[in-house]
Amino acid sequence: MFSACFPQPPILSFVEMAATTFELRQAHAHMLKTGLIHLPFATSRLIATAASASSVAYALSILSHTQNPNSYMYNSIIHVCANSSAPQTALAVYTNMLDDYGVPDKYTFTFVLKACASFRGVEEGKQVHGHVAKIGIGSDVFISNTLIHVYASCGEFGVARQVLDRMPERDVISWNAMLSAYMEMGLVNLACRVFDEMPERNMESWNFMVSGYVGAGLVEAARDVFDEMPVKNVVSWNVMITGYAHANCFEEILMLFEKMQHENVKPDHCTLVNVLSACARVGALRQGKWIHAYVEKNRIDVNGFLATALVDMYAKCGCIEKALEVFHSSSKKDVSTWNSIISGLSIHGFGEEALSIFSEMLEHGFEPNEVTFVTVLAACSRTGLLKEGWEMFDRMVYIHGIQPTIEHYGCMVDLLGRFGLLKEAEELVRTMSMREAPAVLESLLGACRNHGDVEMAEQVARKLLELDPQDTSGYVQLSNIHASMGRWNDAMDVRRRMKMQGVRKEPGCSMIEVDGIVHEFLAGEGIIPSKHA
Repeated sequence: MFSACFPQPPILSFVEMAATTFELRQAHAHMLKTGLIHLPFATSRLIATAASASSVAYALSILSHTQNPNSYMYNSIIHVCANSSAPQTALAVYTNMLDDYGVPDKYTFTFVLKACASFRGVEEGKQVHGHVAKIGIGSDVFISNTLIHVYASCGEFGVARQVLDRMPERDVISWNAMLSAYMEMGLVNLACRVFDEMPERNMESWNFMVSGYVGAGLVEAARDVFDEMPVKNVVSWNVMITGYAHANCFEEILMLFEKMQHENVKPDHCTLVNVLSACARVGALRQGKWIHAYVEKNRIDVNGFLATALVDMYAKCGCIEKALEVFHSSSKKDVSTWNSIISGLSIHGFGEEALSIFSEMLEHGFEPNEVTFVTVLAACSRTGLLKEGWEMFDRMVYIHGIQPTIEHYGCMVDLLGRFGLLKEAEELVRTMSMREAPAVLESLLGACRNHGDVEMAEQVARKLLELDPQDTSGYVQLSNIHASMGRWNDAMDVRRRMKMQGVRKEPGCSMIEVDGIVHEFLAGEGIIPSKHA
């Protein structure tokens, strides 16, 4: 080993900084020429760098010409292979190691076992486990923890639990490995049992439980565990906030964020994005502005997801000018940021401005995606830009190679319907998969109502009810069309059929923020008790 008296040869520094196989080959040639290649330490560094630079084949070539390879050389390659897209190659190197070197260490087994977990190689894992037991290091905590991970990843939960139970010494990582395995597979009851048995619990254990309940859709149970946590970090808060977001519990997100502030926990990008999204969903502009002020006060760079969330919040809360200001001042935009401002302009009826931003997006070299064209087509539909809508639809298909989805068809049917082009809209629907057609047929049915085309409305309604007899829109809209034409008997007949089928229309729901309090309204049921934003 090199010390202060014997400084490291400059070539080894060059090896560590090598960025290409060509540079590694230069270093290799120099080491061969100077005889440095015969020093195990130097060769180990060369092999490790080659392997980590994704030059595994070259690293193996060097290894094959090394007279006295050591475990570090083999482990360097096995480790890289285990984390690659072809983890099976780690086993091949491991086999060569047994043939040529014969003495693997605990790091070797750990890397090989991780490879087995990656490709769900339970039989290979059992063979390695047998070798571990044979050489007498089966009680090593490090290896046992990895074995738990292997068996659990392969669905062998009983064996994984046996490994845990037979360990003479267990650390918190051992318990967490079993806990996370159960939670990842949705085995909540077994995970709870392990959690109760744990002699000590660290932050990671608690977070596993919260995220596990969230993943299983048990948000209330997740909140119970969250509230019991003796100490929480920002990850804990983010897991709970994300859980509420997945469950569409946006008011709870705002209340939890308020509690987070009271406990002086500093939010990160993930927190801010989730809370801003909640503000956008419930129209909590005051809270959204507070978060924006927090971002500016703490000099947080507004880019990527954060920029998108701010733009979306301001647009959906009615402040399109502020949304544009944030958009233009963003230090770094991505496709989502462009999509968000186009959508915001569309919502506010600025169709031509939305198309202008779309053109600017293309000029800056951004490739539009499916969502981009949904926002653009929606802008054309809302503002009656028929010619531009057809041009965008064709551009999406023939220039950008994006196949239309139900959202794209829906926008186009709505646009054509606004101009009374019902036949063209019907033809477009016929090109769709019938499995996806109901939502678009509802849009066409609405257009028939607006233009008084009872004959087509009846055809569309029959088709809609054939595809989904429980669809309320088909009944309600057809009944309203008859009523608008003074055909009261026909309207009542549709309502009777709806009642006979046991179809019940769900009441509409809306939310509004007044003086920092979010109120929720259900049609016909008054105001639901308010909650603080």
